Amino acid sequence: MSEEILVNVTPQETRVAVLHLGSVQELHIERAQCRGLVSNVYMGRVVRVLPGMQSAFIDIGLERAAFLHVADIWEERHGSEPERPIEQILHESQSLMVQVVKDPIGTKGARLSTQISFAGRYLVYLPQESHIGISQKIEGEEEREQLRQKLHRLMPADATGGFIVRTMAETAEDAEMQADIDYLRRLWSNIQSRGNCEVPCLLYQDLDLSLRVLRDFVNRDTTRILIDSRETYQRMAEFAQNYTAAVLDKLQHFGADRPLFDLHAIEDEIAKALGRRVDLKSGGYLIFDQTEALTTVDVNTGGFVGARNFDDTIFKTNLEAAQSIARQLRLRNLGGIIIIDFIDMDNAEHQEAVLTELKKTLARDPTRSTISGFSALGLVEMTRKRTRESLAHILCEPCPTCAGRGEIKTAQTVCYDVLREILREARQFDAREYRIIASQSVIDLFLDEESGSLAQLIDFIGKPVSLQVETTYPQEQYDIILL
Repeated sequence: MSEEILVNVTPQETRVAVLHLGSVQELHIERAQCRGLVSNVYMGRVVRVLPGMQSAFIDIGLERAAFLHVADIWEERHGSEPERPIEQILHESQSLMVQVVKDPIGTKGARLSTQISFAGRYLVYLPQESHIGISQKIEGEEEREQLRQKLHRLMPADATGGFIVRTMAETAEDAEMQADIDYLRRLWSNIQSRGNCEVPCLLYQDLDLSLRVLRDFVNRDTTRILIDSRETYQRMAEFAQNYTAAVLDKLQHFGADRPLFDLHAIEDEIAKALGRRVDLKSGGYLIFDQTEALTTVDVNTGGFVGARNFDDTIFKTNLEAAQSIARQLRLRNLGGIIIIDFIDMDNAEHQEAVLTELKKTLARDPTRSTISGFSALGLVEMTRKRTRESLAHILCEPCPTCAGRGEIKTAQTVCYDVLREILREARQFDAREYRIIASQSVIDLFLDEESGSLAQLIDFIGKPVSLQVETTYPQEQYDIILL
């Protein structure tokens, strides 16, 4: 199956789009001023140990302290030794080497682990471990054992640490895997040599987005990688030459006059991915609502009328919705708890078919997800691993007018708020006059429909009230000046 990767580069931002059969499946955006932290290694300092939560806060030099749970602390144990409580492992002011496993999201700090790992093209290196693991996506016990034996054969006699064989290693040559082993061991050696820095400090920063494309995104279905920056193309070609030679012939510099993302309609896809509503080809539509804790997806038939009966219409809409939802989760990079409200289906076979379609489409998603099936209320509950901010959180910010609510008070509601506030002020202060400063829509109401309400208030408090328009005020904002 054909897959393309487009790399769009501007001086301060790199954007990557992954296309499957011409349809955008993933969008990755990295800005020079706020690169992601996942996989970075720090020498940090323990700020606070919380025995009740079995966790600790670690200063790694960021604005917010990072979070470390006892389950993410690596300790060498023998036999069935029990896990020690965190207060026996860490103490305040202790220096600690940690790796970021989850970026800061919202108000939460970064999530840390003391089990260090480094991903190469074909292998993941675990310097503190000694075993060899095989990716679960590699099926067949014979093939798994062959890869395990190949890795044992390629590892130097004095090698320490363990490895996990990635899915892409299935077709890797010996020389390619050997290069991965050498690169990862050299990387760990360099980090260890920097371990005596002044705490907190950054010991290792993961590759930037353009180079991670070669390490993490390319697979056997990738036909080409288009890059619209000659400098970035040369950097990627040099990296590929040294570490991922098999990818080299897939790199292409895109030098056309028309912007790369415009040519493939990526800009339109980004705009759609930032909206709540996603239209389906059948006439139905989806509504996405993202909160801090979870994301809800509502499926609606819209204008779709089935050819046979209503059950058939619902089933076809839900099938199409399952495919679209899986794609949108990748495109928007939505993670955490996800609740999907499919249109109610009485037929158990239809429910199973929709669930199967959702799982089948999600199987192409490299990010791990779990689906628990239909609940008693007819909702599908699932989770998707969240390691970085969603597309909307990267590109957008809460509306300054509604503060992220998605709606604002009506002008009439604001008028009544103003009247109550003047009454409150009149009881506390003996002003000569009160002046209302508000938006045009609110002042217009006071001059028209609510003029009687304002007149009654003036009579009640026995003081004049004047009006002033402030064009820069949003509808909810107002001030009351005491003169």
